[in-house]
Amino acid sequence: MILEMKVPSPGESITEVEIATWLVADGDYVEKDQAIAEVDSDKATLELPAEASGTITLKAEEGDAVEVGAVVCLIDTSAEKPGGGSEKDAPETYKGGGDEGGATKKETEELVNDLDSNKKNSNHDKASNPANESYASGVASPAAKKILAEKNMDASQIPGTGKDGRITKDDAVNAVPSMGTPTGGNRSSTNSKMSMLRRKVAERLVEAKNTTAMLTTFNEVDMSPIFALRNEYKETFKNKHGVGLGFMSFFTLAVVRALKMYPAVNSMIDGKEMISYDFVDVSIAVSGPKGLMVPVIRNAENLSFRGVENEVKRLAIRARDGKITVDEMTGGTFTISNGGVFGSMLSTPIINPPQSGILGMHNIVERPVAIDGKVEIRPIMYVALSYDHRIIDGKESVGFLVAVKEALENPTELLMDNNIKKALEL
Repeated sequence: MILEMKVPSPGESITEVEIATWLVADGDYVEKDQAIAEVDSDKATLELPAEASGTITLKAEEGDAVEVGAVVCLIDTSAEKPGGGSEKDAPETYKGGGDEGGATKKETEELVNDLDSNKKNSNHDKASNPANESYASGVASPAAKKILAEKNMDASQIPGTGKDGRITKDDAVNAVPSMGTPTGGNRSSTNSKMSMLRRKVAERLVEAKNTTAMLTTFNEVDMSPIFALRNEYKETFKNKHGVGLGFMSFFTLAVVRALKMYPAVNSMIDGKEMISYDFVDVSIAVSGPKGLMVPVIRNAENLSFRGVENEVKRLAIRARDGKITVDEMTGGTFTISNGGVFGSMLSTPIINPPQSGILGMHNIVERPVAIDGKVEIRPIMYVALSYDHRIIDGKESVGFLVAVKEALENPTELLMDNNIKKALEL
């Protein structure tokens, strides 16, 4: 029986996927539920499991874009699984032309190896002893002569790849005129197809720039209070909950507090309407093996420090391992992007449509600041809020970022209700 395997739907609104990698070869025997391919959608990379056991016939190439529901391979379920005795059970023989009894497998392998060795030596000799130059060496074809003349180049400046060393039209087209400073370096280039995920990210970034009135406001945060809390409680927190006390929990809870104060930032435009949410789904931009991904922390307003850190760790691991699902990256109301992990000092993050705001975190650097009329060295982070000015006014955007700054600089009072151990569940 021949089973047709079709592309399953990876999620709503997705009508096409791309065959990223075949994990099996044409004609292989596959087991049921064995991963046979990785497919890229515009949101994630997913594995395609075999629906039955049998011999597989591939119907699509790597890089092909195929519609959801299209047949990508056939599985012959009547095929028997390959098997047989091991080599040590009995020596395998191969019947040769006229040899009585044939040759053993070992002898045949040795013969093949000898032939391969001779072939390699022959190729090496050809490479190290190029053919003698002929009358055609360095002679340009008529088309090549015209192109070289337009480039003001002489035929002696380029090697010919045609028969007997003749300079072809392609040789002339690819020839690069000397600019007066010979480099002697490699000037090659490589073309590679962008993955569907990368193409979709590019489209969304251009869409955000073209369809929103995006502005960015900046501020700075003195991270000393958070440093002090982490230094005192991070070991106890990790021993108790099995997860580290990082910066993301402080920033996520600070954002939740600020969004409650400025609900317009937790809104988005839908046609001629503005939709405001009474919940906070925080998208966290993370770098995965296939590019930028934005898994979502659902109902962050109901999570504690431990809850946020557990969810951040879970989503980051799934994104890193390529197991993140479309549902886990859909429906955020606000995004936090941490460019500081890559060393970024300051940036203007791009809004993640259809959201209206994104907070950019950056690296923490010791800087001289004025404290009560004195210069002190403090760990400072620059923060940025990019927002859609169509529904968020300057007053709200600046007020939101100031509220985030206040919570981060006074976390004990504003994020922990003056009860550190209760907030950290210690």
